[in-house]
Amino acid sequence: MSVISVGQAVVLGAVEGVTEFLPVSSTGHLKIVEGLMGIPVDDTAVVGFSAVIQVGAIAAVLVYFFKDIVRIVSAWGRGLRDRGERYHHDYKFAWWVICATIPIVAVGLAAKPLIEGPLASLWVVAGSLIVGSGVMWAADQMGRHKRGEDDTSFKDAMLVGSSQILALLFPGFSRSGATMSTALILDLDRVAATRLSFFLGIPALTGAGLYELKDALGTGVGVAPLAVGTAVSFVVAYASIAWLLKFVAKHSFNAFVIYRIVVGVLLFGLLGAGVLHS
Repeated sequence: MSVISVGQAVVLGAVEGVTEFLPVSSTGHLKIVEGLMGIPVDDTAVVGFSAVIQVGAIAAVLVYFFKDIVRIVSAWGRGLRDRGERYHHDYKFAWWVICATIPIVAVGLAAKPLIEGPLASLWVVAGSLIVGSGVMWAADQMGRHKRGEDDTSFKDAMLVGSSQILALLFPGFSRSGATMSTALILDLDRVAATRLSFFLGIPALTGAGLYELKDALGTGVGVAPLAVGTAVSFVVAYASIAWLLKFVAKHSFNAFVIYRIVVGVLLFGLLGAGVLHS
């Protein structure tokens, strides 16, 4: 008997698709919705399910940015074969994404018991939502938004990539929120910060999903809920990506900051009242 039904998988897939790339914390929202539906948020199978359906959202990125990804991967391949091609920004960028993924992989493996245990608490999610909002607001105010995607450097990629660790350790902080905030502090404009967040998320989230697949299948989640949740996540995430890129081109992140604070305060209230259990 699956701990997550197909109907619940549809809801969770939609939540994942909407929130994965918005700076509002997909993990936090998944845990809140799971709690409201009576699903044990710290169950190994549930944690694995959440990681696996992220692959649907990542697939949406691969499709949406297909031409960019082909260009970058092609440049990387040419650079491996021809030293003269290694001056190209796309070749360098491919290596930067690879290198910037190493810190989160190392911490993820080392801190797995904490991530799936004490740090999976909804109290942590609520606090991280609010603290992350402050960081995002400050970053948007501090950033001068003067650098575009072609101006990114190895240092930028490593700092932004390493910031994903915050979301890994503190669900609710938001991987997108952490990476975008770091990029804004480094003076990238909002569109460049958002696109960099997308590209850096591809290897990290894909790896996490594949790594957790065995736990999700082996400890209580059926194949049908996994397949449905992943498919729904893909469709909704594709629409979310398109909307977000248009939004950040003309607006600040203040709407997300306010939303996160409201959700964080509401979550504290639900936990304090005993409506939800951590």
